[in-house]
Amino acid sequence: MWQQRIISLHPRERGFHLVTEEVLAALPELAQMRVGLLHLWLQHTSASLTVNENADPAVRRDFERFFNRLVPQGEADYEHDDEGPDDLPAHFKGSLLGFQLQLPIQQGRLALGTWQGIYLGEHRDHGGVRRVVATLHGEAI
Repeated sequence: MWQQRIISLHPRERGFHLVTEEVLAALPELAQMRVGLLHLWLQHTSASLTVNENADPAVRRDFERFFNRLVPQGEADYEHDDEGPDDLPAHFKGSLLGFQLQLPIQQGRLALGTWQGIYLGEHRDHGGVRRVVATLHGEAI
C-alpha cells in the first residue's frame, strides 16, 4: 500500500512545537497498517522537523534558546536578508535540523518511544502555514 498527501500545519509562533497529533489526525489510513514507514517531507527551508521529548515543554523552550545561541540573528556578515533579519538564520537552523523524517509503523501506530514526539521547528518570526508531504508505505492489517 502506498498513500501520499499534503498536510497543512497551522501557523505557529517562532519556536519548537509538538505536531504529532496534528500529523496523525491527517493520516487515518495509518491505523490500517500492520507494518510500514511514514516519510514526512517539509516543503520549506526556514522551518524543520525532528523527533524529541514529548512530555516536558521546557525541552522545546531549551531547544529554541540553544539554536538561537548557535545561529544568532543580526550578524553583520550575513548577506541574505531578503525577508528580514530572521531569514538566513532560519535557513541555517532548517539545514542543521533537517526537513524530513522517516518513522516506523507497527500495528497501526507510529513506533515512537514513550517520550518521543514530532517537532516542527518554526524558525521565522511569522512563518505561516507549513506544508508537509506525508508518504505512507506498508502492509495493511
